[in-house]
Amino acid sequence: MAHKRKEITEILAEMGVIKAPAAAQALQESRQTGRPVESILIDSKLASEENVTKALAIQNDIEFIDLNKNFVAPGDFRLLPADLIKRHQVLPLGEENGKLRIVIGDPNDLETLEAIRFRLNRPLETCLAVKSDIKKQIDRMFAEEQKSLDEMVRQMSLDRGATIDITAGKDKEGDEAPIVRLVSAIITEAVKARASDIHIEPMNDRVRVRYRIDGVCQQRDNFRKKMQNSVIARLKIMAGMDIAERRLPQDGRIKMAVDGANVDFRVSALPAYHGESMVLRILRPESVKIGVQRMGFEEDDYQRFKKIISRPNGIFLVTGPTGSGKTTTLYGALAELNTPDRKIITAEDPVEYNFTGINQCQVREQIGLSFAKILRSMLRQAPNIILVGEIRDREVAEVAIQAALTGHLVFSTLHTNDAPSAITRLIDMGVKPFLVASSIQAIMAQRLVRTLCDQCKQPDEAPERRLLQMLRLTDRDLAGKTIYRPAGCPACNNTGFRGRIGIFEMMAMTAEIRELAFKRTPSNVIRKAAHGAGMKSLLDDGKIKVLNGVTTPQEIIRVTQAEGILTE
Repeated sequence: MAHKRKEITEILAEMGVIKAPAAAQALQESRQTGRPVESILIDSKLASEENVTKALAIQNDIEFIDLNKNFVAPGDFRLLPADLIKRHQVLPLGEENGKLRIVIGDPNDLETLEAIRFRLNRPLETCLAVKSDIKKQIDRMFAEEQKSLDEMVRQMSLDRGATIDITAGKDKEGDEAPIVRLVSAIITEAVKARASDIHIEPMNDRVRVRYRIDGVCQQRDNFRKKMQNSVIARLKIMAGMDIAERRLPQDGRIKMAVDGANVDFRVSALPAYHGESMVLRILRPESVKIGVQRMGFEEDDYQRFKKIISRPNGIFLVTGPTGSGKTTTLYGALAELNTPDRKIITAEDPVEYNFTGINQCQVREQIGLSFAKILRSMLRQAPNIILVGEIRDREVAEVAIQAALTGHLVFSTLHTNDAPSAITRLIDMGVKPFLVASSIQAIMAQRLVRTLCDQCKQPDEAPERRLLQMLRLTDRDLAGKTIYRPAGCPACNNTGFRGRIGIFEMMAMTAEIRELAFKRTPSNVIRKAAHGAGMKSLLDDGKIKVLNGVTTPQEIIRVTQAEGILTE
């Protein structure tokens, strides 16, 4: 037979806190007014809040925690989302045996416990503490967080001259304003610093913030681990992602005004060991509208480039690793060809920049809208010029080649280290050698190198001989030329570099190279034939940039040697 649960007044009487007549009086008042008896006992000062809470713990057979002696560690706050802590006035107290221990103030509030279980989708172990003590701990922790956030925002404003009002939005955003303002400060500062990417990377004991500026990651700051969930949730809300989904990768977009200019961000969330890693790619339309001539072409390569893209049909491939500027080059070519008498259609994954006069299609694999399917439909649209974001497999390659052979000019990209390797790569995909040989007009490999800051670069009086030898620079090459080195100034954030420029390897198809492709000749033989036909390698083009004082030997070696160019 089940034991009858004791009344709270009976437990307090056994504890010696109240007398029997006072207990009976409080119980009677509770029945008459409907107020909880524990509230009556506290308000009438018959029992302290602490004693009533201890009695509730005994009544419900749960552990009582004295928060004046058991301080909740700041690291534990990350175990519960901030909005749950504030809304339901609960505290996380660590994990034990697979269960999350939480401190509550009312064991009879089953609705709150159910809401937390549903949100976290995990078992809970509850402990009881005095409500006022719970509130004090929560207020103290979030007051410290707000102070820390405000200081971070202030520091960012000082470092970059960013115009961020750290008091703005408090009335609108309430307690969430610090996180909102921190995220805005990070984004604003990155845009002002000319970053191409923002990396929010959770680590074991902190969250690291890095900006990629001129192709190189630079650490900006770290913030405390307990702020991780709030910052990532804020970014997800801005990007239109599902904030409850933490197990699968997600993609989204953000549009916001920074210093009066509208800026687009492509956002990626990737689940990692210490939490979701977020990357914001900053999309600047002006970066792909700089004009072909300003990309870094030497005059002879520029004339060859213009001649190739002016042909009525064939394939023009741009190769290189991710982040080497392939998209910028292709858009630059389309911008030159975008006239009212030409129809241009693109298939992209994703569409990053919108251009007037060009029909752009977004690949959507989840509904079966692949590159190959878009390409086949394109051909029924009677285009003059087609851009395929990337040739990923044999099917896409064959459709692109068929388009080129039926009178269309096709632009696309391929991931190879150099231009000659693109031919063997297509053949390895399963494309017939005679189709490769007959359809391709030219292949261009490229990299991006940082350019020296014009305001602070200095002549290098004693350049390192080893670096010059690696670049194959002879005394004859250096005669009358000056090698420059980075110095650093406020204009370049003391890096010595500002902006990037391309180095190129343009291989136009000749009769000899077509014959070698048809015979499945190795790429090193094709490279020798291309050199014989006048192709400059990436290294050769880089040498010209060094001798012209545009960049440094170290930069050319960094982007070419890593891809094996110097081992040829």
